[in-house]
Amino acid sequence: MLLAQLLAEQSTTIVTRSGVGLGSIIAVVCSWDRNRSILWAILAGILTWIYVIYYALNRTPEENMPR
Repeated sequence: MLLAQLLAEQSTTIVTRSGVGLGSIIAVVCSWDRNRSILWAILAGILTWIYVIYYALNRTPEENMPR
């Protein structure tokens, strides 16, 4: 039991870090592309993946066309 605790303590790693995540970047870019508003982009960055899913489900036909 003691050996298992020692091994568990040595093998733990930090998974989360501070900073901007991929979901935040995608949400801000999608929001800016659609709304051209800094306020909406900030709100989307806070909501991250919720906004990304919303954007994917509610795109207009013009937004589905490749540029």
